Amino acid sequence: MLALITRVALLFTLLLGTGAADAADSPLPSGAPAASLTKSDVDTWLDGFLPYAMRKSDIAGGVVVVVKDGAVLTERGFGLADVARKQAADPQTTLFRLGSVSKLFVWTAVMQLVEQGKLDLDKDVNAYLDFRIPARADGPITLRHLMTHTPGFEEQGKYVLLASAKGMPRYDQLLKTQIPRRIFKAGTTPAYSNYGATLAAYIVERAAKEPFETYVERHIFQPLGMRASTFRQPVPAALAGRLSKGYWRAATPPGAFEVVGAAPAGSASMTGADMARFMIAHLNGGAFDGRSILRPETVAQMQDTPLTLMPRLNRMELGFTEYDINGRDVVGHEGDTQFFHAGVYLFRKEKVGLYFAFNSLGAEVGVAGLRNALFTDFADRYFPARSPIPRASRIEPGHAAAMAGNWMDSRRSESNFLKFGQLFGQVSLTADSDGALVSPFPPGPSGLPLKWTEVEPYVWLADDGHTMLAAKLENGHPVRFAAGGTAPFKVFDRVPASENAAILVPLFFLSLALLALTAIAWPIRAIVRKRTGAPWLLDARQTRAYRLSRIAALAILLAMMLWIGLFLIMVSDATNLGPAFDAPLHVAQSFGCVAFIGGLLVLIWNLWVNFRHKAGWKARTWAILLVLSAFVVLWVAAVHQLLSFGVIY
Repeated sequence: MLALITRVALLFTLLLGTGAADAADSPLPSGAPAASLTKSDVDTWLDGFLPYAMRKSDIAGGVVVVVKDGAVLTERGFGLADVARKQAADPQTTLFRLGSVSKLFVWTAVMQLVEQGKLDLDKDVNAYLDFRIPARADGPITLRHLMTHTPGFEEQGKYVLLASAKGMPRYDQLLKTQIPRRIFKAGTTPAYSNYGATLAAYIVERAAKEPFETYVERHIFQPLGMRASTFRQPVPAALAGRLSKGYWRAATPPGAFEVVGAAPAGSASMTGADMARFMIAHLNGGAFDGRSILRPETVAQMQDTPLTLMPRLNRMELGFTEYDINGRDVVGHEGDTQFFHAGVYLFRKEKVGLYFAFNSLGAEVGVAGLRNALFTDFADRYFPARSPIPRASRIEPGHAAAMAGNWMDSRRSESNFLKFGQLFGQVSLTADSDGALVSPFPPGPSGLPLKWTEVEPYVWLADDGHTMLAAKLENGHPVRFAAGGTAPFKVFDRVPASENAAILVPLFFLSLALLALTAIAWPIRAIVRKRTGAPWLLDARQTRAYRLSRIAALAILLAMMLWIGLFLIMVSDATNLGPAFDAPLHVAQSFGCVAFIGGLLVLIWNLWVNFRHKAGWKARTWAILLVLSAFVVLWVAAVHQLLSFGVIY
């Protein structure tokens, strides 16, 4: 079950977020010379790289576009957009969903209005809204915070996706009714936020006095000639027949059209050819074919205003993510729905853009590895490192050991039942016998943990030559770390002892086992006693305590099984994170509170009865174990918000 929960948690983190290529601002050791970046060479390389990789990962189809020096170098389609109809994926005609790559259009729209003086990056966002983001004593939220994913919001899951537009409120209504808690001081902690990006889009809508979808069409798509692009859900009839199907795997039937709740943050659909125009504009100072969507200085501001919170690692720019690799200045964005997975990477000084999109999650979330490999191999082939990475002459011993322990993701829920996933989603760092750091995050291309070498004090380089991990120190001790391509928008902090999975998970499963054994043994003992004619030696009060304690153990067990089952069902398919599961949540919340709290009280009373009546040592020992088991389950439920009421998450 632990493996299943962990896998589901991985899938959930992809949704409208990003898997993030494991690139770093550190070069590989210099080696083979760069290949010539020509259409012929790129096409030959792609033909050797993608077809087998897609078949192995069971990915139905995808498109790849490369632009260079203001023109399309190559655009290719691979596999199928519709498996049943044998319809090929075509970069000129096939629309793919962008997931969070959509945010680049939100940020572009924001900066257009900043240019016009209608928006200020450093003004309290409440000044632009017709509702209020609750204040914190440590200061307001600004558009700059939203663009760098540092507003401090907790993760939000409800309405992330639905399989039908029926029942999906408009995104501005979700903004007003599903406000997430602020769990960090603004500007201090990267924590990827779809809510934050959607809030920025609503600010654009209010400042421009037109719906966001219309604004993007008029001020970005039309000037750039992007005629096969839309944020509308469902896709307009004129484009619907060109939209690729989406798949869990190529071998499975296609899924329904994914309706994104935080629509501006992830609902865009477009062709590869249209994305080429957008990439060229951002590589060319905001202009394409004589038409401009931004001033050159604004584009430079977006792509070169880094927020440095974790030195030595990639950072967030204004809406763009750094993907610096091999010493090259690269910005871009990645995006995911359940079925579609895309990435945009702009090699700024080389004036080269790479875009790809796939329509399947693939076997064992295979698209994540494929996306990372496609980006890093492209960079290694055409833009290899110019010099070897500098290595420290001496590293202090014990640094890896100081990192050992469990860490929790800054992109997390704190106020609702989704926090339960943190019990199984903590990252554990260890030091091996040689003092080297061992981390399962991020995994290597094979899915196995990467090996790490310390290259500076508290800075490690993985053996893939790209992925870096670095720690932030306070009073000489590491208190935060980040790694890989997620470093710009996600960090890891120490887990409090009260929530540490290294302690809680074994105790939790042991407690459930003891409760289950108690519940199962109850009828078995009754049957054995009836068949053997063994006498019942307990008096009336002991009998009542015995029976109620077994009922309590069963109730606690059933309540937790209900929560585990409900949690797994909901997060295994993001379209379940909607109103259809409000009633089951209310049941789990109500039954859970009665069972967890009431069950513990009954078991404490049972313990008192056993000691008061001087029961045998076995009975008293078991009564103690039951109380401890019920307390552990109650502790897990309380810490992970399974006792909270409400269906806003």
